[in-house]
Amino acid sequence: MEAQLWHGLSAEEALDRLGSTKQGLSSDEAARRLERYGPNELRAADRVSAFQLLLAQLKNALILILIAATVLSAFLGHLVEAITILVIVLFAVVLGFIQEYRAERAIEALQRMAAPNATVLRDGEEVKIPARDLVPGDLVLIAAGDRCPADARLVTAVNLQIEEAVLTGESMPVEKVSTTLAATELPLGDRKNLVFAGTAATYGRGSGAVTATGMSTEFGRIAGMLATIETGRTSLQDALDRVGHVLARAAIVLILLIVGIGIFRGQPLLEMILFGIALAVAVVPEALPAVVTISLALGVQRMVKRNALVRRLPAVEGLGSVSVICSDKTGTLTRDEMTVRSIFVAGKTITVTGAGYEPTGTFSTEQGEPLAHGGEGQGGLAEMLEALLEAATLASDARLRPPAAEGDGKDLRGWRLHGDPTEGALVVVAAKLGVDRAALEARYPRTAETPFTAESRRMTTLHDAPGGGSLAFAKGAPEVILAASSHQLTRDGERPLEEADRRAVLESALAMARQALRVLAVARKSDTTLAAAEDGLTFLGLVGMFDPPRAEAAPAIRVCERAGILALMITGDHPATAEAVARELGILDGGRVVTGIELDEMEDEALERQVGEIKVYARVSPAHKLRVVSAWQRRGHYVAMTGDGVNDAPALKKADIGVAMGLTGTDVSREAAAMTLTDDNFASIVAAIEEGRRVFGNVKKYLMYLLSCNIGEIGLMVVASFAGLPLPLTTVQILYVNLATDGLPALALAVDPPDADLMSRPPRGRRSGLFSRPVVTLMLLGGVWATVVNSGLFAWVLAAGASEAKARTMVFTSIVLTEFFKAYSFRSERLSVAVRPFANKWLNLAIGWELVLLGFILYFPPMERVFGTLAMSQRELAVVAGVAATIVPVLEIGKWFLRRAERRREPAAGSAAPA
Repeated sequence: MEAQLWHGLSAEEALDRLGSTKQGLSSDEAARRLERYGPNELRAADRVSAFQLLLAQLKNALILILIAATVLSAFLGHLVEAITILVIVLFAVVLGFIQEYRAERAIEALQRMAAPNATVLRDGEEVKIPARDLVPGDLVLIAAGDRCPADARLVTAVNLQIEEAVLTGESMPVEKVSTTLAATELPLGDRKNLVFAGTAATYGRGSGAVTATGMSTEFGRIAGMLATIETGRTSLQDALDRVGHVLARAAIVLILLIVGIGIFRGQPLLEMILFGIALAVAVVPEALPAVVTISLALGVQRMVKRNALVRRLPAVEGLGSVSVICSDKTGTLTRDEMTVRSIFVAGKTITVTGAGYEPTGTFSTEQGEPLAHGGEGQGGLAEMLEALLEAATLASDARLRPPAAEGDGKDLRGWRLHGDPTEGALVVVAAKLGVDRAALEARYPRTAETPFTAESRRMTTLHDAPGGGSLAFAKGAPEVILAASSHQLTRDGERPLEEADRRAVLESALAMARQALRVLAVARKSDTTLAAAEDGLTFLGLVGMFDPPRAEAAPAIRVCERAGILALMITGDHPATAEAVARELGILDGGRVVTGIELDEMEDEALERQVGEIKVYARVSPAHKLRVVSAWQRRGHYVAMTGDGVNDAPALKKADIGVAMGLTGTDVSREAAAMTLTDDNFASIVAAIEEGRRVFGNVKKYLMYLLSCNIGEIGLMVVASFAGLPLPLTTVQILYVNLATDGLPALALAVDPPDADLMSRPPRGRRSGLFSRPVVTLMLLGGVWATVVNSGLFAWVLAAGASEAKARTMVFTSIVLTEFFKAYSFRSERLSVAVRPFANKWLNLAIGWELVLLGFILYFPPMERVFGTLAMSQRELAVVAGVAATIVPVLEIGKWFLRRAERRREPAAGSAAPA
């Protein structure tokens, strides 16, 4: 059907536009429309095949270089080396394939949420059909417990309440009506005469004319957005790809150059080809893909222990770049559990502590005096509070179950609520005072009730009194209950409700509302009937309730501030509620609150200019969330988006890091996100960011280490070639240095302990990569110095009359020891090697193991034959160790100059926000 403002049409007009009636469609007409509009189901976007995903993994430049190295090693007869490299390639390719394959399951999760069946009127009769057979114009019947199978304009609504959190983020069920609303654009949460596919009826019943099915529904539009959003790449992925391409070009250029020079000098062609192959092996850090993958996997394991489950390995590193967190309110920053905060009784305001459904907390007056159940507290105030809460409990249907109870309640973490969250808050606060619901209901058995409706805005229940007669209890909107009340309960008993008293009550209700509390009034009437209880009530008091912030959220936000990370709130809730929560958590802090309607009036350019001033977004749709995330990304920020509902899924996928809730989140949000919090705790995001920063820092350490080592090897080969010297290392020796000596120390650097000030530094800019000035400086300094000293050693040994085998042995040993010293120096790009030099126990073990292997290669005859080495004397070993150790003071001097340059830049840099 064409897009319509269905909420602005009357039910009759909607039926007429749809070509339907209150008797529904005929079976023949429904069949024709099914042929025209197609089945009521979500369609997945075109997917690439598993084989295409596998081939995509081979586009990585480093992988291609490693495959070439495998072929060359096998061609030369070095099968052990070829198999080793091949295992590394297969490991990286298979792991990448698995991650990519799992990342495309979000649409399947959406399909699982679709209603399997629907009850409709066909040919004037009520029938149950598969939900996929629904068509526009069908009259669908909805009852409590049903999942809405399509978008529909309500024709009837009897006490109908719909849970729309998966679409709007609203924490409360929406009271639905069948009346006509204003014919203007309204947010989804305010279209109260419409129901939407994927939402659930929690109370009452109704019927609606289907206005949209399948991908045309609001639910389907989210699926469409989700299918077309491409997951962004992390800076580490981009940086590693750049490294791969640079190395590939460098390998080709160097091989052609060196081989060309050799042929020009008249050296044998086969000898120069072998020399070129050895040089290519030296260029490629074979261990890099494996070490990167293992490093990220270890980061994932550490995050699991801190309640964060990462689905895609590159997201681990990406977390360290986060500079903006766009957080949903309900269930993420708040507990998603309505809690009574304030009570107005007998002209006094009582503050209630405690949060959530656990019935523990205290009651105190404005002066801080505690109230308790029973006794004559504060001149009867405690007794009046008890009367109020007993009435509120009896006028509610919600049930509270302890943690050990079995059932299918919403909250499975502890105390569980069965029923409406508002009524649950009333039952919980009564239990805090010591009111036993079971005993109360036994004393006052319910005999009749008038349920809450959107029109009446009140609920009344009738009960038998213990001594005979009856009692009526009512709860509802303050103005409604006040209008029906003629008396009020005071410490001196019941007395008439004067106009001044009414004004005082309404002022108190308004004061509570300004604090974003949802306010209910409670009243009672003795010796009455249900019909007579419509007026003449005795007013008991007001109850103000709130979905409280998580206790851990505010401290986590303060940590974000210290780390240079901006926390924003994006919610479907009312602006006043969102603003109150944001102020309590410290998010607002002078910023603006903007609604979805205001966002619609902003062009993308205007939003990008103003986005830095906006801290809270209220009454927003999925499209709004996408716009906010995109605006921050265009400003160069790395954005994390948290959420738990279907409505969050597109933004979760669009964000650089999507963070879903594990306990309260939907399958859709978890499949679309890069990370899931297993405890739904905002503080776990901060812990994950800390781990992400640690991973990126360690990636820089071992990348600096690996490339510096390879520069030293390449430099040695190039210098030898230009100097007309023999090949200084054999292919087997080079492979050993790259795969073994480079690999284990690099892996140990991947688990290096983090610096103490890790979460006091600003996040790195979105465009900043791995190769910062200190990294490049130290990498080149270490590589060039290794080239100089090892080339000099090789030439000196040959000039002294030693054999080529002896010279190669000494240079091979010197390179290995040089790289061991580098590993300790590269534990930090800023700090001296003297600062906690042996804090990394895994590096100590790696170097110790490599020293043992080096001893076998040098002094165990079978290994000598494999590697072409000769045993060295103690004097020769001391010379080699001395040459290798010179790398430490050289790197220390380099760090000193870098620290000095950093201190000179600090006054000018100030505390600039991340770019």
